[in-house]
Amino acid sequence: MPRPRSARASPPTSTPTRQTMRGACGAPSTSPWPPPPTSSRKERTMTIARKQFLLGTISGLALIGGGQGVFGRALAQTPADAAGAANRVLVVLNLQGGNDGLNTLVPYGDPVYQRMRPDLGLAPHDVLTIDATVGLNPSMRALKAMYDRGRVAVIQGAGYPNPDHSHFRSTEIWQTADPVGYDATGWLGRLLDRADWPKNLFTGVAVSPVLPELFIAEHHDVPAIDGGARDFRLAIDGTRGGAQDFAAQSDATDLPFRSPFLPTIAAVQRDTQRGSEELPKLVAGYKTTASYPVTGIGRSLALAAQIIGTPALGTRVIYVAHGSFDTHVSQKATQDRLLGQLSDALAAFYDDLAAHGNDRRVLTMTFSEFGRRVAENASRGTDHGEAGPMFVIGPVKGGLYGTPPSLEQLHEGNLAYGTDFRSVYATIIERWLGRPASGVLAGDWPALPILG
Repeated sequence: MPRPRSARASPPTSTPTRQTMRGACGAPSTSPWPPPPTSSRKERTMTIARKQFLLGTISGLALIGGGQGVFGRALAQTPADAAGAANRVLVVLNLQGGNDGLNTLVPYGDPVYQRMRPDLGLAPHDVLTIDATVGLNPSMRALKAMYDRGRVAVIQGAGYPNPDHSHFRSTEIWQTADPVGYDATGWLGRLLDRADWPKNLFTGVAVSPVLPELFIAEHHDVPAIDGGARDFRLAIDGTRGGAQDFAAQSDATDLPFRSPFLPTIAAVQRDTQRGSEELPKLVAGYKTTASYPVTGIGRSLALAAQIIGTPALGTRVIYVAHGSFDTHVSQKATQDRLLGQLSDALAAFYDDLAAHGNDRRVLTMTFSEFGRRVAENASRGTDHGEAGPMFVIGPVKGGLYGTPPSLEQLHEGNLAYGTDFRSVYATIIERWLGRPASGVLAGDWPALPILG
């Protein structure tokens, strides 16, 4: 029986209205879906960050009351502890904004593709051929080399029933793994709550200026790290600042909210300050010869490799993000650039891991809140769609998985999904991390043969 869900809010009842959007070039794009948010990052993340603080205060009391604190537990973790339970790590990589799967895993052999995309369609001779029907975007040469070595599994047509075209709601669905209800916790947060891993500050880490919803937990606090490990910054309540800023905030009179748990929150901030001071020392011995691209995703994955290569942290799950792939206007240049950055950064990441003997214990999974519509729009872009490919990289059984989406049997102009993304999650939870998916995911999901 699927477990009951926690109702957070009533589902939206209004339907999206058509509005005109402008891209960086200023050209209008007519889309039936609202544009991404224009509010500040602080405003957009305040609710989630406050929720994380309130959900985490009770566990914070227990950790701080023990005299050691959450970071103290990380320092107490020894390399021998970290080597237990296969010591495997999952990296979850969010392609934010809705990546166009058709120009990522390209069905170049299908004449419908060229007909629906007279400007955006990639010519067969440009595609990095996988087989007689599909290939990768020409910007993804480094990832194609990894695919050829059997290090990449591609799940075609991943999605879920009754898809939502809103950035907010669809992102929430992928991050909570709940397309029906409105869950108060994220799927990785539930995993951290239930897994028998040592509970310390760095068991789960978001390499992000804000905490993603997938890490919201009931009994586990997760840091959001912004910047390199030697310039460690954390996001709390949607704000950014150095550790000293947080210490000052705890005594300020204009805190963004009032809570009976204020002393505990201040203590958690001070404990986190200690973590921010000690993390650079812990990773100081990590050296790399990998050539990371000087890009946001390059820096994020370089930091992820440092964290993974520091056994005292005991990290098991890391989140990184890349984008925005919301390409309503002039898609080709933007997507090609982003996919090239992604491909080069992933190749450098696994080179770095291999140099330290960590490549066989790190699995990377990509997701995006939705794909794009099959037909290009009048602005040489694409609007919000539905299904798209997921990539699982590392020690996998490389190849293509799932039924290729049909370009002739569409769902309201969009690719219909063939593989539920929760099957991918369940496979990774159970066959990679060695933990039961029950309690993390509602229902039973068939495993995919992507892992040994």
